[in-house]
Amino acid sequence: MISRDIIRNLKEWAKEKDRKPLILRGARQVGKTTVVRQFAKDFDQYIEFNLEKKEDRQIFEEDYPFPKLLEAIFYLKDASKNLSKTLLFIDEIQSSPKAVSSLRYFYEEAKDIYVITAGSLLESLINKKITFPVGRVDYFPVRPCSFKEYLAASGEQKSLEMIDSLFVPDFAHDKLIGLFGQYTIIGGLPEVLMNYIENRDLFTLKKIYDRLIVSYQDDVEKYAGTQMQEGAIRHIIGSAFQYAGKRITFERFGGSTYRSRDMGDAFRVLEKTMLLQLSYPVTGVKLPVEEKRKRSPKLILLDTGLMNYSAGIQKDLLISKIIDDVYHGRVAEQITAQLLLAQNLSVRAKLNFWTREERNAQAEVDFVFPFRDMLIPIEVKSGATGSLKSLHQFMNIAPHETAVRVYSGKLKVENTRTNTGKIFQLINLPFYLTGQVESVLIDHLG
Repeated sequence: MISRDIIRNLKEWAKEKDRKPLILRGARQVGKTTVVRQFAKDFDQYIEFNLEKKEDRQIFEEDYPFPKLLEAIFYLKDASKNLSKTLLFIDEIQSSPKAVSSLRYFYEEAKDIYVITAGSLLESLINKKITFPVGRVDYFPVRPCSFKEYLAASGEQKSLEMIDSLFVPDFAHDKLIGLFGQYTIIGGLPEVLMNYIENRDLFTLKKIYDRLIVSYQDDVEKYAGTQMQEGAIRHIIGSAFQYAGKRITFERFGGSTYRSRDMGDAFRVLEKTMLLQLSYPVTGVKLPVEEKRKRSPKLILLDTGLMNYSAGIQKDLLISKIIDDVYHGRVAEQITAQLLLAQNLSVRAKLNFWTREERNAQAEVDFVFPFRDMLIPIEVKSGATGSLKSLHQFMNIAPHETAVRVYSGKLKVENTRTNTGKIFQLINLPFYLTGQVESVLIDHLG
Protein backbone atom coordinates (compact mmCIF):
# COMPACT_ATOMS: atom_id res chain seq x y z
CA MET A 1 0.00 0.00 0.00
CA ILE A 2 1.31 3.45 -0.92
CA SER A 3 1.69 5.94 1.89
CA ARG A 4 0.29 9.25 0.62
CA ASP A 5 1.67 12.61 1.70
CA ILE A 6 -1.84 14.06 1.95
CA ILE A 7 -2.40 12.04 5.14
CA ARG A 8 -0.20 14.59 6.95
CA ASN A 9 -2.60 17.30 5.80
CA LEU A 10 -5.58 15.25 6.97
CA LYS A 11 -4.01 14.99 10.41
CA GLU A 12 -3.66 18.76 10.53
CA TRP A 13 -7.30 19.12 9.47
CA ALA A 14 -8.36 16.78 12.29
CA LYS A 15 -6.63 19.06 14.85
CA GLU A 16 -8.48 22.21 13.78
CA LYS A 17 -10.72 23.70 16.46
CA ASP A 18 -13.32 24.87 13.96
CA ARG A 19 -13.06 21.73 11.84
CA LYS A 20 -15.49 21.50 8.93
CA PRO A 21 -16.57 18.43 6.95
CA LEU A 22 -13.92 17.78 4.32
CA ILE A 23 -14.64 17.08 0.66
CA LEU A 24 -11.89 15.25 -1.22
CA ARG A 25 -11.82 16.12 -4.91
CA GLY A 26 -10.04 14.19 -7.60
CA ALA A 27 -10.52 12.04 -10.66
CA ARG A 28 -11.50 8.42 -10.31
CA GLN A 29 -8.70 5.99 -9.46
CA VAL A 30 -6.37 8.53 -7.85
CA GLY A 31 -6.78 6.82 -4.47
CA LYS A 32 -9.29 8.94 -2.54
CA THR A 33 -10.94 5.99 -0.79
CA THR A 34 -7.62 4.32 0.02
CA VAL A 35 -6.28 7.54 1.53
CA VAL A 36 -9.27 7.80 3.86
CA ARG A 37 -9.00 4.15 4.91
CA GLN A 38 -5.32 4.67 5.75
CA PHE A 39 -6.17 7.79 7.73
CA ALA A 40 -8.94 5.89 9.58
CA LYS A 41 -6.28 3.93 11.51
CA ASP A 42 -5.92 6.99 13.78
CA PHE A 43 -9.55 6.70 14.95
CA ASP A 44 -11.44 4.58 17.45
CA GLN A 45 -14.19 3.88 14.92
CA TYR A 46 -14.57 4.12 11.16
CA ILE A 47 -17.91 4.27 9.31
CA GLU A 48 -18.05 4.18 5.52
CA PHE A 49 -20.92 4.80 3.10
CA ASN A 50 -20.75 4.52 -0.68
CA LEU A 51 -23.69 6.42 -2.13
CA GLU A 52 -23.47 4.65 -5.47
CA LYS A 53 -24.95 1.72 -3.52
CA LYS A 54 -28.71 2.05 -3.18
CA GLU A 55 -28.80 0.69 0.38
CA ASP A 56 -26.23 3.27 1.53
CA ARG A 57 -27.87 6.12 -0.34
CA GLN A 58 -31.38 5.38 0.90
CA ILE A 59 -31.07 6.76 4.43
CA PHE A 60 -29.85 10.12 3.09
CA GLU A 61 -32.77 10.25 0.66
CA GLU A 62 -35.32 9.98 3.45
CA ASP A 63 -36.47 13.30 4.87
CA TYR A 64 -35.25 12.50 8.37
CA PRO A 65 -34.59 15.30 10.84
CA PHE A 66 -30.83 15.45 11.36
CA PRO A 67 -30.81 13.75 14.81
CA LYS A 68 -32.72 10.80 13.36
CA LEU A 69 -30.38 10.66 10.34
CA LEU A 70 -27.44 10.52 12.71
CA GLU A 71 -29.09 7.73 14.69
CA ALA A 72 -29.75 5.78 11.49
CA ILE A 73 -26.13 6.13 10.35
CA PHE A 74 -24.81 4.57 13.55
CA TYR A 75 -27.52 1.91 13.71
CA LEU A 76 -27.21 0.68 10.11
CA LYS A 77 -23.42 0.40 10.35
CA ASP A 78 -23.58 -1.24 13.79
CA ALA A 79 -21.48 1.56 15.29
CA SER A 80 -21.38 3.12 18.72
CA LYS A 81 -22.13 6.79 19.38
CA ASN A 82 -20.13 6.64 22.62
CA LEU A 83 -16.65 6.17 21.19
CA SER A 84 -14.57 9.34 21.41
CA LYS A 85 -13.14 9.52 17.89
CA THR A 86 -15.37 8.49 15.00
CA LEU A 87 -14.47 9.06 11.34
CA LEU A 88 -17.43 9.04 8.95
CA PHE A 89 -16.59 8.69 5.27
CA ILE A 90 -19.30 9.31 2.66
CA ASP A 91 -17.99 8.23 -0.73
CA GLU A 92 -19.53 9.27 -4.09
CA ILE A 93 -21.56 11.91 -2.29
CA GLN A 94 -22.56 13.56 -5.58
CA SER A 95 -25.01 10.65 -6.02
CA SER A 96 -27.26 12.19 -3.37
CA PRO A 97 -27.90 15.96 -3.31
CA LYS A 98 -29.63 15.51 0.03
CA ALA A 99 -26.48 13.97 1.48
CA VAL A 100 -24.56 17.03 0.30
CA SER A 101 -27.13 19.26 2.03
CA SER A 102 -26.71 17.31 5.28
CA LEU A 103 -23.04 18.31 5.57
CA ARG A 104 -24.01 21.71 6.99
CA TYR A 105 -25.70 19.97 9.94
CA PHE A 106 -22.63 17.83 10.66
CA TYR A 107 -20.75 21.11 10.99
CA GLU A 108 -23.41 22.87 13.04
CA GLU A 109 -24.78 20.05 15.22
CA ALA A 110 -22.28 17.15 15.25
CA LYS A 111 -18.82 18.70 15.36
CA ASP A 112 -17.51 15.81 17.45
CA ILE A 113 -17.77 13.53 14.39
CA TYR A 114 -14.94 13.74 11.86
CA VAL A 115 -16.60 13.80 8.43
CA ILE A 116 -14.82 13.25 5.11
CA THR A 117 -16.60 12.89 1.80
CA ALA A 118 -15.47 12.32 -1.77
CA GLY A 119 -17.23 13.19 -4.97
CA SER A 120 -17.00 14.70 -8.41
CA LEU A 121 -18.80 17.50 -10.22
CA LEU A 122 -20.21 18.90 -6.99
CA GLU A 123 -20.41 22.32 -8.64
CA SER A 124 -23.26 21.01 -10.76
CA LEU A 125 -25.39 20.56 -7.63
CA ILE A 126 -25.24 24.24 -6.69
CA ASN A 127 -27.89 25.09 -9.27
CA LYS A 128 -30.29 22.39 -8.08
CA LYS A 129 -32.94 22.95 -5.43
CA ILE A 130 -30.75 21.95 -2.51
CA THR A 131 -29.01 23.84 0.23
CA PHE A 132 -25.37 23.59 -0.77
CA PRO A 133 -23.20 23.96 2.38
CA VAL A 134 -21.17 26.94 1.15
CA GLY A 135 -18.79 28.08 3.88
CA ARG A 136 -19.45 24.97 5.98
CA VAL A 137 -17.11 22.56 4.19
CA ASP A 138 -13.43 22.47 3.24
CA TYR A 139 -11.82 20.90 0.18
CA PHE A 140 -8.61 18.97 -0.44
CA PRO A 141 -7.47 17.70 -3.84
CA VAL A 142 -6.21 14.14 -4.30
CA ARG A 143 -3.95 13.87 -7.33
CA PRO A 144 -1.79 11.07 -8.79
CA CYS A 145 1.17 9.96 -6.68
CA SER A 146 4.21 12.21 -6.70
CA PHE A 147 7.76 11.09 -7.46
CA LYS A 148 8.53 11.16 -3.73
CA GLU A 149 5.59 8.84 -3.05
CA TYR A 150 6.88 6.52 -5.78
CA LEU A 151 10.32 6.45 -4.14
CA ALA A 152 8.80 5.69 -0.74
CA ALA A 153 6.66 2.86 -2.14
CA SER A 154 9.73 1.46 -3.96
CA GLY A 155 11.79 1.34 -0.75
CA GLU A 156 14.22 3.98 -2.03
CA GLN A 157 14.65 5.59 1.38
CA LYS A 158 18.12 7.05 0.81
CA SER A 159 17.03 8.64 -2.46
CA LEU A 160 14.00 10.08 -0.70
CA GLU A 161 16.17 11.57 2.04
CA MET A 162 18.45 13.19 -0.55
CA ILE A 163 15.51 14.82 -2.31
CA ASP A 164 14.06 16.07 0.97
CA SER A 165 17.42 17.57 1.93
CA LEU A 166 17.87 19.16 -1.54
CA PHE A 167 21.42 17.81 -1.49
CA VAL A 168 22.12 15.19 -4.14
CA PRO A 169 25.77 14.07 -4.45
CA ASP A 170 27.11 13.76 -8.00
CA PHE A 171 27.34 9.98 -7.65
CA ALA A 172 23.56 9.76 -6.98
CA HIS A 173 22.41 11.84 -9.96
CA ASP A 174 22.35 9.12 -12.62
CA LYS A 175 20.42 6.71 -10.40
CA LEU A 176 17.84 9.36 -9.53
CA ILE A 177 17.38 10.31 -13.19
CA GLY A 178 16.87 6.61 -13.93
CA LEU A 179 14.28 6.26 -11.18
CA PHE A 180 12.54 9.39 -12.40
CA GLY A 181 12.49 7.92 -15.91
CA GLN A 182 10.66 4.86 -14.58
CA TYR A 183 8.16 7.06 -12.80
CA THR A 184 7.65 9.16 -15.93
CA ILE A 185 6.90 6.07 -18.02
CA ILE A 186 4.29 4.57 -15.70
CA GLY A 187 2.80 7.74 -14.21
CA GLY A 188 1.35 8.20 -10.73
CA LEU A 189 -1.98 6.37 -10.65
CA PRO A 190 -1.78 4.17 -7.53
CA GLU A 191 -2.93 0.87 -9.08
CA VAL A 192 -0.48 1.19 -11.97
CA LEU A 193 2.34 2.26 -9.70
CA MET A 194 1.90 -0.64 -7.26
CA ASN A 195 1.61 -3.20 -10.06
CA TYR A 196 4.87 -1.98 -11.57
CA ILE A 197 6.69 -1.98 -8.23
CA GLU A 198 5.60 -5.58 -7.63
CA ASN A 199 6.17 -6.97 -11.15
CA ARG A 200 8.57 -4.58 -12.94
CA ASP A 201 6.78 -5.43 -16.15
CA LEU A 202 5.34 -2.73 -18.41
CA PHE A 203 3.35 -5.30 -20.40
CA THR A 204 1.20 -6.22 -17.39
CA LEU A 205 0.15 -2.57 -17.10
CA LYS A 206 -1.67 -2.63 -20.45
CA LYS A 207 -4.89 -4.08 -18.99
CA ILE A 208 -4.89 -1.54 -16.17
CA TYR A 209 -4.46 1.44 -18.50
CA ASP A 210 -7.20 0.13 -20.79
CA ARG A 211 -9.56 -0.43 -17.87
CA LEU A 212 -8.91 3.04 -16.48
CA ILE A 213 -9.61 4.74 -19.81
CA VAL A 214 -12.79 2.68 -20.30
CA SER A 215 -13.93 3.56 -16.76
CA TYR A 216 -13.52 7.26 -17.53
CA GLN A 217 -15.53 6.82 -20.73
CA ASP A 218 -18.21 4.88 -18.85
CA ASP A 219 -18.65 7.86 -16.51
CA VAL A 220 -19.57 10.14 -19.41
CA GLU A 221 -23.32 9.81 -18.86
CA LYS A 222 -22.87 11.09 -15.30
CA TYR A 223 -20.95 14.12 -16.50
CA ALA A 224 -22.86 15.09 -19.63
CA GLY A 225 -25.87 17.39 -19.58
CA THR A 226 -27.04 16.63 -23.12
CA GLN A 227 -26.60 13.90 -25.71
CA MET A 228 -24.37 16.18 -27.78
CA GLN A 229 -22.19 16.90 -24.76
CA GLU A 230 -21.95 13.18 -24.05
CA GLY A 231 -20.58 12.59 -27.54
CA ALA A 232 -18.12 15.47 -27.22
CA ILE A 233 -16.83 14.23 -23.86
CA ARG A 234 -16.38 10.70 -25.23
CA HIS A 235 -14.41 12.13 -28.13
CA ILE A 236 -12.15 14.14 -25.81
CA ILE A 237 -11.39 11.17 -23.55
CA GLY A 238 -10.62 9.03 -26.59
CA SER A 239 -8.29 11.50 -28.29
CA ALA A 240 -6.93 13.99 -25.74
CA PHE A 241 -3.87 11.92 -24.82
CA GLN A 242 -2.31 12.68 -28.21
CA TYR A 243 -2.58 16.42 -27.53
CA ALA A 244 -1.05 16.66 -24.07
CA GLY A 245 1.34 19.56 -23.75
CA LYS A 246 0.04 21.19 -26.94
CA ARG A 247 -1.99 24.33 -27.45
CA ILE A 248 -5.41 23.36 -28.74
CA THR A 249 -8.44 24.93 -30.36
CA PHE A 250 -11.95 23.82 -29.50
CA GLU A 251 -13.28 24.10 -33.06
CA ARG A 252 -13.26 20.56 -34.53
CA PHE A 253 -10.84 19.37 -31.86
CA GLY A 254 -9.14 16.08 -32.66
CA GLY A 255 -10.62 15.91 -36.15
CA SER A 256 -14.19 15.96 -34.84
CA THR A 257 -17.17 17.82 -36.27
CA TYR A 258 -17.95 19.57 -32.97
CA ARG A 259 -18.02 23.35 -33.04
CA SER A 260 -16.09 25.55 -30.65
CA ARG A 261 -18.89 26.24 -28.17
CA ASP A 262 -19.93 22.59 -27.74
CA MET A 263 -16.36 21.36 -27.43
CA GLY A 264 -15.44 24.16 -25.03
CA ASP A 265 -18.36 23.24 -22.76
CA ALA A 266 -17.29 19.58 -22.82
CA PHE A 267 -13.71 20.46 -21.91
CA ARG A 268 -14.90 22.57 -19.00
CA VAL A 269 -16.98 19.68 -17.66
CA LEU A 270 -13.93 17.41 -17.78
CA GLU A 271 -11.89 20.07 -15.98
CA LYS A 272 -14.34 19.80 -13.09
CA THR A 273 -13.78 16.04 -12.93
CA MET A 274 -10.03 16.80 -12.71
CA LEU A 275 -9.24 14.48 -15.61
CA LEU A 276 -7.53 17.35 -17.39
CA GLN A 277 -6.75 21.03 -17.12
CA LEU A 278 -6.77 23.84 -19.66
CA SER A 279 -3.71 25.99 -19.07
CA TYR A 280 -4.24 29.52 -20.38
CA PRO A 281 -1.49 31.99 -21.28
CA VAL A 282 -0.55 35.13 -19.43
CA THR A 283 1.31 38.05 -20.97
CA GLY A 284 2.33 39.82 -17.78
CA VAL A 285 5.53 39.13 -15.82
CA LYS A 286 4.30 39.98 -12.33
CA LEU A 287 1.43 39.19 -10.00
CA PRO A 288 -1.52 39.03 -10.07
CA VAL A 289 -1.89 36.39 -12.77
CA GLU A 290 -4.25 37.56 -15.49
CA GLU A 291 -5.24 34.73 -17.84
CA LYS A 292 -5.88 35.47 -21.48
CA ARG A 293 -8.99 33.30 -21.81
CA LYS A 294 -9.61 34.28 -25.43
CA ARG A 295 -6.32 32.75 -26.52
CA SER A 296 -5.81 29.06 -27.17
CA PRO A 297 -5.03 27.03 -24.03
CA LYS A 298 -2.51 24.27 -23.52
CA LEU A 299 -3.87 20.82 -22.62
CA ILE A 300 -2.58 19.17 -19.44
CA LEU A 301 -3.80 15.69 -18.59
CA LEU A 302 -4.37 13.89 -15.31
CA ASP A 303 -1.49 11.46 -15.65
CA THR A 304 1.63 11.07 -17.77
CA GLY A 305 1.45 7.27 -17.72
CA LEU A 306 -1.96 7.34 -19.44
CA MET A 307 -0.56 9.78 -21.99
CA ASN A 308 2.49 7.61 -22.75
CA TYR A 309 0.41 4.45 -23.09
CA SER A 310 -2.26 6.01 -25.29
CA ALA A 311 0.30 7.75 -27.50
CA GLY A 312 2.35 4.55 -27.82
CA ILE A 313 5.59 6.14 -26.64
CA GLN A 314 6.49 4.02 -23.60
CA LYS A 315 9.18 2.23 -25.63
CA ASP A 316 10.70 5.54 -26.72
CA LEU A 317 10.94 6.63 -23.10
CA LEU A 318 12.42 3.28 -22.10
CA ILE A 319 15.18 3.63 -24.68
CA SER A 320 15.88 7.33 -24.22
CA LYS A 321 18.11 8.55 -21.41
CA ILE A 322 17.00 12.17 -21.88
CA ILE A 323 13.32 12.71 -21.05
CA ASP A 324 13.48 16.21 -22.53
CA ASP A 325 13.79 14.90 -26.09
CA VAL A 326 10.94 12.36 -26.21
CA TYR A 327 7.70 13.23 -28.04
CA HIS A 328 8.96 16.69 -28.97
CA GLY A 329 9.51 17.54 -25.31
CA ARG A 330 5.83 17.14 -24.44
CA VAL A 331 6.39 14.25 -22.01
CA ALA A 332 8.84 16.38 -20.04
CA GLU A 333 6.38 19.25 -19.95
CA GLN A 334 3.47 17.03 -18.90
CA ILE A 335 5.36 15.36 -16.04
CA THR A 336 6.58 18.76 -14.85
CA ALA A 337 2.99 20.04 -14.84
CA GLN A 338 1.85 16.97 -12.94
CA LEU A 339 4.44 17.49 -10.20
CA LEU A 340 3.82 21.23 -9.94
CA LEU A 341 0.14 20.50 -9.35
CA ALA A 342 0.90 17.67 -6.91
CA GLN A 343 2.39 20.07 -4.37
CA ASN A 344 -0.61 22.42 -4.38
CA LEU A 345 -3.32 21.82 -1.77
CA SER A 346 -5.97 23.90 -3.50
CA VAL A 347 -8.62 22.23 -5.66
CA ARG A 348 -8.57 25.48 -7.67
CA ALA A 349 -4.84 25.24 -8.44
CA LYS A 350 -4.10 26.37 -11.98
CA LEU A 351 -1.04 26.28 -14.17
CA ASN A 352 -0.32 29.01 -16.69
CA PHE A 353 2.30 29.66 -19.33
CA TRP A 354 3.69 32.93 -20.67
CA THR A 355 3.56 34.44 -24.13
CA ARG A 356 4.41 37.86 -25.51
CA GLU A 357 1.64 40.43 -25.64
CA GLU A 358 1.73 40.53 -29.44
CA ARG A 359 -0.62 37.86 -30.81
CA ASN A 360 1.77 36.55 -33.45
CA ALA A 361 4.84 36.51 -31.20
CA GLN A 362 6.62 33.15 -31.01
CA ALA A 363 8.07 33.54 -27.50
CA GLU A 364 6.55 31.10 -24.99
CA VAL A 365 7.70 30.04 -21.53
CA ASP A 366 6.32 26.67 -20.38
CA PHE A 367 5.07 27.70 -16.92
CA VAL A 368 4.89 30.65 -14.57
CA PHE A 369 5.02 29.89 -10.84
CA PRO A 370 3.69 32.37 -8.24
CA PHE A 371 6.23 32.61 -5.42
CA ARG A 372 5.98 35.30 -2.74
CA ASP A 373 5.52 38.56 -4.68
CA MET A 374 7.11 37.21 -7.86
CA LEU A 375 6.04 35.32 -10.96
CA ILE A 376 8.87 32.87 -11.59
CA PRO A 377 9.28 31.58 -15.16
CA ILE A 378 9.90 27.84 -15.53
CA GLU A 379 11.24 26.43 -18.79
CA VAL A 380 11.46 22.67 -19.43
CA LYS A 381 14.33 22.21 -21.82
CA SER A 382 17.79 20.68 -22.20
CA GLY A 383 20.70 22.33 -24.01
CA ALA A 384 22.81 25.43 -23.43
CA THR A 385 21.38 28.24 -21.32
CA GLY A 386 21.88 30.65 -24.19
CA SER A 387 19.27 28.76 -26.21
CA LEU A 388 16.50 29.67 -23.75
CA LYS A 389 15.38 32.62 -25.87
CA SER A 390 11.82 32.85 -24.57
CA LEU A 391 13.03 32.72 -20.98
CA HIS A 392 15.46 35.54 -21.74
CA GLN A 393 12.65 37.63 -23.21
CA PHE A 394 10.60 37.12 -20.05
CA MET A 395 13.54 38.08 -17.82
CA ASN A 396 14.26 41.20 -19.87
CA ILE A 397 11.02 42.74 -18.61
CA ALA A 398 10.60 40.91 -15.28
CA PRO A 399 10.92 43.00 -12.07
CA HIS A 400 13.11 40.30 -10.47
CA GLU A 401 16.25 38.28 -11.28
CA THR A 402 15.26 34.61 -10.77
CA ALA A 403 14.27 31.95 -13.30
CA VAL A 404 14.06 28.14 -13.29
CA ARG A 405 15.01 25.62 -15.96
CA VAL A 406 13.90 21.97 -15.44
CA TYR A 407 16.12 19.47 -17.24
CA SER A 408 18.02 16.17 -17.03
CA GLY A 409 21.18 17.74 -15.63
CA LYS A 410 22.36 18.36 -12.09
CA LEU A 411 21.22 21.06 -9.68
CA LYS A 412 23.20 24.24 -10.17
CA VAL A 413 22.67 27.98 -10.06
CA GLU A 414 24.41 30.22 -12.56
CA ASN A 415 24.44 33.87 -13.52
CA THR A 416 23.09 34.32 -17.04
CA ARG A 417 22.98 37.41 -19.25
CA THR A 418 20.06 38.21 -21.57
CA ASN A 419 20.57 39.67 -25.03
CA THR A 420 19.98 43.15 -23.61
CA GLY A 421 22.58 42.67 -20.91
CA LYS A 422 20.37 42.00 -17.88
CA ILE A 423 21.97 39.52 -15.49
CA PHE A 424 19.69 37.03 -13.75
CA GLN A 425 20.14 33.87 -11.74
CA LEU A 426 19.05 30.67 -13.45
CA ILE A 427 18.26 27.73 -11.18
CA ASN A 428 18.92 24.59 -13.20
CA LEU A 429 16.64 22.04 -11.57
CA PRO A 430 16.90 18.29 -12.26
CA PHE A 431 13.58 16.60 -13.02
CA TYR A 432 13.64 14.63 -9.79
CA LEU A 433 13.51 17.90 -7.79
CA THR A 434 10.54 19.37 -9.68
CA GLY A 435 8.22 18.65 -6.77
CA GLN A 436 10.59 20.59 -4.48
CA VAL A 437 10.70 23.76 -6.58
CA GLU A 438 9.25 25.90 -3.80
CA SER A 439 11.77 24.54 -1.28
CA VAL A 440 14.59 25.17 -3.75
CA LEU A 441 13.44 28.76 -4.25
CA ILE A 442 13.24 29.30 -0.48
CA ASP A 443 16.70 27.79 -0.05
CA HIS A 444 18.07 30.01 -2.84
CA LEU A 445 16.34 33.29 -2.01
CA GLY A 446 16.22 32.90 1.76
